[in-house]
Order: sequence, then C-alpha cells, then structure tokens
Amino acid sequence: MSLLYEYRKSLKMVEVEEFFDLFFYRPLAFILVKIIYPTTITPNQLTITAILFGIAAGCVYAAGTPLALVAGSLLFMGYNIIDCSDGQLARLKKNGTYAGRIIDGIGDYITAIAVFIGLAIGHPDHDFSPNRWYILLVAAAISNMIQSILVDYYRNRFLNYVLERDSTFEEDLDAFKQEYQAIKDQKNKRMDKWIIGAYFKYSALQDKIITKKKGEKLFKADPQEYYKKNKIAIRLLVTIGPTAQVTVLMVCAAISRFDIYFWLILVVFNSIAAILWLVQNNIDKSFTTNVQP
Repeated sequence: MSLLYEYRKSLKMVEVEEFFDLFFYRPLAFILVKIIYPTTITPNQLTITAILFGIAAGCVYAAGTPLALVAGSLLFMGYNIIDCSDGQLARLKKNGTYAGRIIDGIGDYITAIAVFIGLAIGHPDHDFSPNRWYILLVAAAISNMIQSILVDYYRNRFLNYVLERDSTFEEDLDAFKQEYQAIKDQKNKRMDKWIIGAYFKYSALQDKIITKKKGEKLFKADPQEYYKKNKIAIRLLVTIGPTAQVTVLMVCAAISRFDIYFWLILVVFNSIAAILWLVQNNIDKSFTTNVQP
C-alpha cells in the first residue's frame, strides 16, 4: 500500500477539505503519524500535546515583540499539525476513544481563547490604540466563530446528502450514550465518564439554543443532484474555514501585519460568508420537496 493511497484514505471527500489542510497541514501530520506509529503514543496524548502547543502560542503572543510573534506563529502551526494527526493515528491504529473526540473539540476552543487573550495582552500592533485593538480582536473572534459554524453546518449537510447518511449530531449522541453505558461501572474510566457526562450537558444546552441540529436534512434530494448543485458552493465555502482563519492569523502575526488580518477576516471573509449563505439558500429553494418536521 503506497503512502499516497494511505494519505488519501485518511481524507474526507476532497470537495469538503480545506485547501491548507489538503496541501499543508494534513500531509505534515501524516508524516508525523507514520513516524510515531510504531511507538506507544496514543491519539489522546497527541491531542493533549496539541492543546499545550496552542496554549504556549497564546503565552508567547502575549509578549508582543516581533520575535515573540514569529515564535508564537510557529507554535500555532505546530498546534494545527498535531491537531490533524490525532485523528489520523486513531484511524490507522483503530484506538480512538469517545472521550478523545470530545477533548479534541475542546482543544480548538482552548487554543482559540489562549491565542486571542495572548494577542490582547501583548497588543503587538501599536498602530491601533488599545481600545480599538480590543474591539477589532473581539470582532475578529466573533467573525471566526460565525464563519466556522456556517462552514461546519453546510459541510456536514453536504456529506449527509451526498453520502446518504443520517444526521451526524444524532448518530454521535447515540454513540456517546452507548459508550457511557458500557463504561459507567468501570473504575478506571472515571475521567472518560466525567468528560462524556460534560458532553451530555453541553449537548442539552446546544439542543435548547439551536432550533435545527447540525447536519439535519431539511428536504429530500437525490444525492447526485445535490452534489451537482452544491459542489462549487461548498468548495468556495471551505476557503474561509477554520484552517484558513488560523493560517491568515498565523502569517499576519509573523509579519506583524494585523491590519491585513483584520481586513481579510472582517471584510473579505465575512463578505464571502454572507454571499455564499445567500447562494446556499437559493440552491435549497430549488429542492421543492420539503420534509415536514
């Protein structure tokens, strides 16, 4: 089995893969996985390592010096590479855990918070007054969150329709419930039980806030027809996904050009998100057979 074949098997559909993931982060992560595969390193250990890299990036950014910005960006890049590797290792070794999947998701939030707090403390671009700097950072963080939610929603829905699968939200929740029942009486699984229990509370809160679950099908559509109508839109939408956001921040921080970062995230990325949201709504209207709730 060739390395290229193994790498391709580790990917989702190419249409929903982000550009920087496909051609930079995931290939490097795959090399890392092949190196550590013979060792006893687990996916969960990689996840924790990635989180430590993300926290370290935020701490270094807090120094605010040109050298700190470069070092912080390198740590941030390390976080993204390792963050891609844990899932690849779990798939190859078939030793992933449900708790590990939750920790992986939490790690993204922890890293984002650490990085933005670090940048807020460091205030590395003194062309902006402190108040203006904080306002722009908060606006960028909110924009990143909205853009990521939009990309995640339409990417999951694209996969659901094209692959003819049920809602991943419901499938995941059922799988976590089964796992919790399986380990609830095992004393050596206390941490896993606590993590999965916390996920149930988060899911309950999410269910109250979100009217429609992520990935839920809203209408009936032939998989081939859905793919044909949505393939260009989804390819454009993933260009503003989380990896693109991270890469823009990482590069702009390394070259001390936060004016470019704010312009791209607040103007360009938000404009693309708004336009593609309207495009997706128009495409949805072309499918006339709706599923009644």
